[in-house]
Amino acid sequence: MIGRWRASRTNRVQRTGPLGAIRTPTGAGVLSCRVLDPVNDPVAHAGFAVSDALGRKVVTGETDPFGSFVATVPAGEYRVAVSAEGYTPHLASIVVAEDSLASLGDVRLQVARPPELPRPGEWEIDPTHSSIAFTARHIGLARIHGRFNTFAGVARVADPMERSAMHVVIDAASIDTNVALRDQHLRSADFLDVTRFPTLEFFGDRFVHKGGARWAVTGALTLHGVTRTVTLDTEYLGLGHGVEGEVRAACRATTELHRDDFTMSWQTMLARGIAAVGPSIVVELDVQLVPKG
Repeated sequence: MIGRWRASRTNRVQRTGPLGAIRTPTGAGVLSCRVLDPVNDPVAHAGFAVSDALGRKVVTGETDPFGSFVATVPAGEYRVAVSAEGYTPHLASIVVAEDSLASLGDVRLQVARPPELPRPGEWEIDPTHSSIAFTARHIGLARIHGRFNTFAGVARVADPMERSAMHVVIDAASIDTNVALRDQHLRSADFLDVTRFPTLEFFGDRFVHKGGARWAVTGALTLHGVTRTVTLDTEYLGLGHGVEGEVRAACRATTELHRDDFTMSWQTMLARGIAAVGPSIVVELDVQLVPKG
């Protein structure tokens, strides 16, 4: 009885393919990899992009909490790109045979050199090459995209960077969603109330390095006459030069605002039949700075 059970169990394993529990379709194989950091700890949520010989993406995804990635793909030759925040991307080629396991083994990512920081001093936002945009839901359905057309800002870059500060002022009346009637409503007392509160202001004075090019910039946002603490999830893009040779620093940042926090109650507006935008708004900043003066 025991012998027959073992034989039956062996047959089942052999029929299920190279990973035992995973059945591979006809003409397919399994690709696997484990991603580690320089001290051999697993890198969770590392991004994977598997492309065929023609450069077409076949599979994308990310590693599990143990740094592992497994995918079933048609038999063939592939290019694999592995990336993770704060690390240098890794590229590899691999051939996957039918009904077999092709493994890249352990891929060790190297820590990427962070972008050069701007020199200490006063920098100002270049509004011509910057944008402050937002996305909201219309009564929980389609997205509304908008921007503020008029704004100004300065940053005091310190050494170390963690002691830096920034101040941004936005003209509330410059809100633009590409629909004139809606924009008038957003400027009214139902929303921004630009007559009473003509500007939005953010003063950030806490810069925390999150690794690689990632920073968290925390400060006070004043909107609709109310001040709340807000953190910008910021990606520093490094230094570059403009057409006239001037030095520029660039970054992207996002945050999510909740209207109730700024006394613009979504539920109250629904009760009054006002449903222009939903209860939360995602703000996206794409900023270039130049030395002031």
